[in-house]
Amino acid sequence: MLQGKVLVAQGGGPTAVINQSLVGVVLEARKFPQVEFVYGAAHGVSGIVNEDFLNLTQETSFNLEMVANTPSSALGSTRDKPDADYCREIFKVLKAHGIAYFFYIGGNDSSDTVRIVSEEARNAGYPLRCIHIPKTIDNDLVGNDHTPGFPSAARFVAQAFAGANLDNAALKGIYLAVVMGRHAGFLTAASALGRKFPDDGPHLIYLPERIFDTERFLTDVKLNYEKHGRCVIAVSEGIHDASGTSIITSLSAEVERDAHGNVQLSGTGALADLLCSEIKAKLGIKRVRGDTLGYLQRSFLGCVSDVDQREARQVGENAVQFAMTGSVDGSVAIKRTGDYSVKYELVSLESVAGKTRVMEDELISASGTDVTPAFHDYLRPLLGSNFPEVHRLSANKVAKILAQ
Repeated sequence: MLQGKVLVAQGGGPTAVINQSLVGVVLEARKFPQVEFVYGAAHGVSGIVNEDFLNLTQETSFNLEMVANTPSSALGSTRDKPDADYCREIFKVLKAHGIAYFFYIGGNDSSDTVRIVSEEARNAGYPLRCIHIPKTIDNDLVGNDHTPGFPSAARFVAQAFAGANLDNAALKGIYLAVVMGRHAGFLTAASALGRKFPDDGPHLIYLPERIFDTERFLTDVKLNYEKHGRCVIAVSEGIHDASGTSIITSLSAEVERDAHGNVQLSGTGALADLLCSEIKAKLGIKRVRGDTLGYLQRSFLGCVSDVDQREARQVGENAVQFAMTGSVDGSVAIKRTGDYSVKYELVSLESVAGKTRVMEDELISASGTDVTPAFHDYLRPLLGSNFPEVHRLSANKVAKILAQ
């Protein structure tokens, strides 16, 4: 076992359970006598290069448990995407502070950062154990059955659409909501889990795994509107045409881009507005409403899956166990066993870093606008206990007297 300090950081978008993983690392690491201190880097890798550390050894277990049950990133996060030079600066700081164990909680980019830092340490002959801990609401990390943060976000999406469907059934019209997911449609697909009755929405689900054709979209909407007298639609922010161009780009005159040069999909209601405008203009339907769930789905308080909480804690604890008892760097992965249970494995960083998982074909319906029963079986156990149920009146009608 290595002797030295532990450093843990959080990167990328916050989630409802990322602090469970953080606290899992801290409490588990404090059990080992070879750990001198447990540090936390403020705002991910940017906090590392700036030596902006917190001494988490001094946190009480009680306060840590309170933080664990609080959504969002307690240490703060970052959208920095380190290249080789950036990672060399990270390694320089880790070496200067005598860090022996580096844990980074995050998604695809975070796993790649851990991989590069691991290589820097190995090339320099410096004893450093590097472990990536999975986190992302997009559920797009390869090698995992699912990723901590996704189940709670999926629970929020399913409940949000269940509520929107009830509203739409009372005052009929078109309702469309855009859900996060640039390349993977898992979160948008979760909207299907809010349905209970055969005519419940969402009636249409559009995922980035399938090509989006605006004319076909309008035809689908028209048919469902004529069938139900209304239509609820779930749309992934990452939908694109046959050329791979984002629909928001093809429909909008002005396109906003993020710090990495990617088309800005989150935090804007543009796509929902544009699609609603198409429906109004082309189909002549007057009552059309659009929403963007935006950042609400990431850290919504009071809508957390207990399964997600438990597993997020366990990936943090297992990361420490792998680091303390093993001799290789890697990424913690969740593997499903039985119905329903999971196990935790340490997989190579190279197998995860920089790769993106998308929804498997067997989870998407043949029409491309819905999910299959296999997706319901996949997601249902992750949503946790006490999932809300909706009910309807028996609707025993009274015979008319005046009407002929």
